[in-house]
Amino acid sequence: MLKTTLISLALLCGASVAQAQSTPAKKELAARIVKLQQPGIESMARTLAEQPAAEIMERAEAALPVRVASDKREAVGREIQSDVKKYMDETVPMVQSRAVQLAPTTIGALLEEKFSEDELKQVLAIIEAPVYLRFQQLGGEMQKVLVEKLLAATRGAVEPKVKALELAVAKRLGVTDPAPAAGASPVAPARPASRPATR
Repeated sequence: MLKTTLISLALLCGASVAQAQSTPAKKELAARIVKLQQPGIESMARTLAEQPAAEIMERAEAALPVRVASDKREAVGREIQSDVKKYMDETVPMVQSRAVQLAPTTIGALLEEKFSEDELKQVLAIIEAPVYLRFQQLGGEMQKVLVEKLLAATRGAVEPKVKALELAVAKRLGVTDPAPAAGASPVAPARPASRPATR
């Protein structure tokens, strides 16, 4: 979302590569923009830190029935969840903090290089505009209404394909009576997009 926001702003401003050297005024403007983008930066960092844990959990869930005796699965599952929580509690804040520290010398430097001082002022005016902030706050609601309509509009076409895929996979695995996951939706609802950065 951070990347999309910056690209959109560049298009709105008609930004071209600024040949001028960085100035204290440009540094200050870029720093203000980076500060306003901090929630988006932290959200991106959280996603990066969470991804390995999510992949490990997925592999563990698949391996649990094969590797652990049925009477011990629940306890081992809880221990794995505890390990993942410990990882998240330690890793997410550290990665977020480092991302915020790196942002001025990466995003800020890029803004100084690619935008003129006047363009940076225009970007700030857009980001700080009350109507833009209201638009950003609608992000989750806009996604929710789209996902609801998308699920309703595609369910009839997708359900038979999901069933066919389940049968094909079961056949390859030698399972004669595949039981679909209880309550499984034919199209998984999308995870809410990270909220755009706001002040």
